[in-house]
Amino acid sequence: MSMRQMSIKIYHNPRCSKSRQTLQLMTEHEVNPQIVEYLKTPPSREELEAILHMLGLEPRELMRKKEKEYKAAGLDNPELDRDALIQGMLDHPKLIERPIVIKDDKAIIGRPPELVLDLIS
Repeated sequence: MSMRQMSIKIYHNPRCSKSRQTLQLMTEHEVNPQIVEYLKTPPSREELEAILHMLGLEPRELMRKKEKEYKAAGLDNPELDRDALIQGMLDHPKLIERPIVIKDDKAIIGRPPELVLDLIS
């Protein structure tokens, strides 16, 4: 069977088990997404703004708060505004929750990975 080519993108970290499981589920459902290894190719500010909008999240809700960079960069400061938090994710892409799957104007975080099935079916 051939893979269906849809306009689907996954912000992927190959070292993350949830990210790998999400990508595997997509492959099993014959979806061949554009893979963005966001630690190597971080999103632009515009892309990150668009992702936040599609997810309906505020920047802090998309951050991995347990990573040491979160506190080290002072991002746990409740006074920081939206722009400062977005800049923090741009400066430290490791803090962006993963995996993020985008199809057209919809996005999900693959936690648990099965959430991707609603988006790709």
